[in-house]
Amino acid sequence: MTATVERPAEEQSWLLCAHCRSPLYAKRFRRALGVCARCGHHGRLTARERIAQLLDPESIEPIEVPPAPDDPLGFTDRLPYPERLAAARRDTGLAEAAVGARGTLEGNAVAAVAMDFGFMGGSLGGGVGEIITRTAEVALAERRPLLIVSASGGARMQEGPLSLMQMAKTSQALRRLDEAGVPTVSLVTDPTYGGVAASFASLCDVIVAEPGARMGFAGPRVIERTIGQKLPPDFQTAEFLLQHGHIDAIRARAELRPALRRILAGLGAAGPGPAAAEPAVTDALAVDPDELTTQDPWQTVRTARATERPTALDFIGLLVGDFEELHGDRIGGDCPATVGGVGLLDGQPVMVIGQQKGHTPAELTARNFGMPVPAGYRKAGRLMRLAEKAGIPVVTFVDTGGAYPGVEAEQNGQAAAIAENIRLMSGLRVPVVSVVLSEGGSGGALGLAVADRVLMLENAFYSVISPEGCAAILWRDPAAAAIAAAELGLTAPRLLATGVVDGVVREPPGGAQADHFAAADALSAALRSVLADLRTRSTAELLESRHARFRRFGAT
Repeated sequence: MTATVERPAEEQSWLLCAHCRSPLYAKRFRRALGVCARCGHHGRLTARERIAQLLDPESIEPIEVPPAPDDPLGFTDRLPYPERLAAARRDTGLAEAAVGARGTLEGNAVAAVAMDFGFMGGSLGGGVGEIITRTAEVALAERRPLLIVSASGGARMQEGPLSLMQMAKTSQALRRLDEAGVPTVSLVTDPTYGGVAASFASLCDVIVAEPGARMGFAGPRVIERTIGQKLPPDFQTAEFLLQHGHIDAIRARAELRPALRRILAGLGAAGPGPAAAEPAVTDALAVDPDELTTQDPWQTVRTARATERPTALDFIGLLVGDFEELHGDRIGGDCPATVGGVGLLDGQPVMVIGQQKGHTPAELTARNFGMPVPAGYRKAGRLMRLAEKAGIPVVTFVDTGGAYPGVEAEQNGQAAAIAENIRLMSGLRVPVVSVVLSEGGSGGALGLAVADRVLMLENAFYSVISPEGCAAILWRDPAAAAIAAAELGLTAPRLLATGVVDGVVREPPGGAQADHFAAADALSAALRSVLADLRTRSTAELLESRHARFRRFGAT
């Protein structure tokens, strides 16, 4: 869907929005970046317009790519393939359905390639595959993040199986960037189908889509005609894809540049931030259990569960600058009880992941009361692997009564999802810090808490089971929860004494719930100190120390 007559827009005074059919003044439409002011519909842009809108104008340097063979098969349908190519080149002024360039995006160096749907439906042929691959090779050679803007109906039929080989060729180029630790970002525009969706558009580290953009392997008409299934109205739209865990974010066109800048900065693509602080002991962090006041365990449990306490998103908002939330496990789900994304902590890039509850009944219900489903653990695992690729630390905020125990969670492999995260975290080649904010419930908490340093807030608790559950099983009386809490060793002083946690973050008078800002200041000081120390360690030291940390539990 697009404006009725789109090329060349400069020669028209008025256009019609293809979505709401409203008349649009052409100059105002271009100033709005091709977005209808009345309905918000995002019209199609040419590849050159995409590059011009996303990159800093003075920085753009085209990437020259030698032409691919024009007619490898001698293909003719109603017209010979060379005639179709000639018409597309004449109409668009492009040699092929993609344009590559190096430049900067709000000061961040990138290599970018944009596809043009106006050129034979943006179909993926040898020329397009070569442009994408050459641009990826520039990104690899110059260690620039790669940005791919997709717009395509799929593989180019006129090039037969050779067009399919472009899917393998471009995917192979992205694998090399993965191995080299070079970030990749996919911007999905409308439409993105077939071989493009099934290769580079879906393989990037972060996938952002414009509102309403459609992406899928088979188009809706093909699906309906093949299997006779009635499809939902929003099928394959960006909103559908976000809900089902296939993309990270939806951003309106005016928001793309700042959002992409935050993603690039959070992945460390902008280079190191200000010099990290030297390792130092902070008064905010207690490392000796004798420094802590003995607490009544049951009262601690009740305090930790107070809805007024700051949540993971509260702390992220207070501690992490330029935070850009990322979504989806890339398998089919996104978990509202698990949040995560990139940002700057004390000026340094970091991946932060947390279990999110809420403050009101509506928020708690929407976030599943902080109980993650398998998609949440898989999303967290995906983000941790991305942090490892980018070479940035991982900070996790634990706050859950436990993993969600429902039938659907079991069907989707809840135990396996937690187990995979435990194994993954034990071998991450970057610093990892976990903080129990309030409630650390069983394996659901441990799925985000295998770390170099495990901290907890002073009034938090961390337990193998809830006191109520323990009382019901061992005392056969849920009313014995207070007794069970005392026996479970779940308070900060007990956990610090046993080495389950490495430090306790002091809370302000009245607890973190009384002063979110003071609690955030204390946690910030603790994280700064711990991360500064971990950044001085080599990868081998981190891995060996982390292994030894967990190896000692239960040993004589």
